[in-house]
Order: sequence, then structure tokens, then C-alpha cells
Amino acid sequence: MKDISHWVLRASQDVRFEVVETTGLLDPQNPRLRQLPGGDETRAQRLTVLDEVVDDLFGSRIRDYFDSTSTPMSYMTVPAGDEQKTIENVLRIASRLNELGTERSGTPPIAVGGGVVQDVVGMAAALYRRGIPYVRVPTTLLGQIDGSVSAKNGVNFEGYRNRLGTFHPSPLTLIDRAFIATLPERQVRSGMGEVLKMALIKDPELFRLLEEFGPVLVQERLQDTGPLTHDRKPGHEVMHRAITGMAEELEKNLWEKNLLRIVDYGHTFSPVVEMRSLPVLYHGEAVAMGSLFCATLALNRQLLPQSDFDRIVNCIHSLGLRPTHEMFGDADLLKTAFADTVRHRGGAQHLALLTGIGSTVFVEDLTDKEIELASQMVGKL
Repeated sequence: MKDISHWVLRASQDVRFEVVETTGLLDPQNPRLRQLPGGDETRAQRLTVLDEVVDDLFGSRIRDYFDSTSTPMSYMTVPAGDEQKTIENVLRIASRLNELGTERSGTPPIAVGGGVVQDVVGMAAALYRRGIPYVRVPTTLLGQIDGSVSAKNGVNFEGYRNRLGTFHPSPLTLIDRAFIATLPERQVRSGMGEVLKMALIKDPELFRLLEEFGPVLVQERLQDTGPLTHDRKPGHEVMHRAITGMAEELEKNLWEKNLLRIVDYGHTFSPVVEMRSLPVLYHGEAVAMGSLFCATLALNRQLLPQSDFDRIVNCIHSLGLRPTHEMFGDADLLKTAFADTVRHRGGAQHLALLTGIGSTVFVEDLTDKEIELASQMVGKL
């Protein structure tokens, strides 16, 4: 039977979003926080969503900032912690946007906090009126070097990490490294897990900086204030290289049409371990463990030299990160995790393995026996 009619529609969309590093973001003399994406200002009511930790530390300063310039602003606080990345919290934010009469484009909400608040606000913005702009102000190291350039947001669902989500980039992300100075040391170490991943997949110089300054960077919260700071400002350089590397990788494949992604390194086995261990493991901690597990797979294939493997193990220890977790010694769990990741990658393994520090290769033939051997080896680290 012949088709009566047949239409093919083609469309393209220019996507542009900014990531801006600034200082003194909460200084009323700095207009960045009250500006709309693009630089204009508005006198219409907006919503600032803070996580509870940020509200305790900076809530009064944030309110004083907007009050000092008579900027109309409402506020909402959401719980912190990865177990709070839920659709229920997304709907709570959507309800508040409704109460305020949030516009389609002129009153973008502001998300101030860690990865959880960035995700739930981003997803609420993606769904509200089929998509409104929003402004991100990440206050954790992980959020500043990883989530700041991502187009994705999502929530955990039925025991799976980010199983529900959208691609909806914020047109403006504001980074102030001063927020990191207030973080507990463990949060900084967790963020360094993602920095380590970027170093391993594409930036040997970043890895060298972690080797040389890792403990100092953690202790100083990347503020470049301690006695070992020199003219190069290693905290600034580490942040700059990590964000630049992530931006280079994401920009060319923003919507993930190509599932061969080296930035997924360290995320092949770790999501299931992370979700099963909540709230014991932080995200960056699980990524560091997943990175080392995949380095073990590469070592066993003789892709990665023993000397590079030893440097990776030593660097992880120097950053104060645990190299592994008992779940990475559970081969059956790791096989289950790998099977779920393969489904996520369209039925292909697309497994990035290191061939050296700063270089990778994709493999499609990982076997159960290799997973079993690596799980035995990491249990002894």
C-alpha cells in the first residue's frame, strides 16, 4: 500500500551557554548574581533555591545581597544529600515557581548549592512551561569542575542514579572558588575524584599537578593561600584545566548522540556501587574507585604500564581518597552494573580503558573473567 502523504521535518537549534568564573560574587558591587543571562537586570520576582547547607553558611549574605539592591527575590531551601535527588523535590520547586508566576523567559530561578540542588532545579526548569532558563551557582568543587559545563540534569529513580532527567543547559553558570573554602575536607577530596578522572583521560599535566600538590590542594581547598603556593597558583590552574577539559569534551557531543565518550571513564561500574552504598560513598569517591578499577582492567590487558598504574594508586592515596570499596570486590555485582551500563550505551560496551596517563582506547570485548580478576586485585589494594 502506498503512503498517502509523507512529511519530513528538519530543525536545528543554536545552543550557547556561559560558564563564568568571578570573585566576590556575594559583594553587592558585583552585579553578576542579580543579572539575567545576557547581562540585563529585571525588577520582576524571581526564585533562589538553596540547599540547606548553603543556606546555613551563606543564606544571610545572599539575602543581604539582593536586599541591598532592592532586587525582588523569593527563597526556597531544599535538603542536601544525593538521596534527595528525587522527582518529589523537583515537583516542590515547580509548585513554588507556579506560586510566584514565573515567566517563560524573564524570571529565571537561581540554584545555589551542590550537585543535588543543581539537578533538581535544572530538571524543574526543563519541565516548567516546557523549559525556562535558570542560573547555576555551584558551591562544591564537584559542581564547579563537572556539573558547571554539563547540559544534563536528573534525579535518581527506583534505585538507579539519574534514571530520570533531561538535557537542558543553564544559559549562565557562575563560579566563585571562595565557596570551596567553606567545604569539609571530604567534600573537596570527593571533587578531586572527578579532577583525577579528567587528568587520566586527557591531561598528563593536570595529573602531574595532582601528584605534586594534591595534599596541599585539598588542605587549602584550592585557594592558593598556603606556604607552598607559588607564582603558578596550582589551585587556579587545576580548576582551569579541569573545566577546560570537560568543556572541550562536552561541547562536541552535548546531546550525547555519540555514545563513545571518554568522560564516562570511571562511571562504568561506579553508579551501581554508589547507589547501593548511599549515603556512605560520595559521587567523586565512587568515580575515583571506578577509575582505578578500570585502570586495573587496562593493566591486566597490558594496555597500561605498571609504572603508570602505580602512579595512579599513589595519587589516589595522596588525595586522601580510598582506592576501592568492598562492593568492587563483588564480581557478581560488578557484572550486573556492567550489564546496566551496556544497556545505557545502546547495547555496546564502549568501555574506555587507559593506554597511559592522558590517553584512552575503547574496547568492546570485556569478559566476565576479566571483571572477576580485577575485582580480586582491587580488594588487595
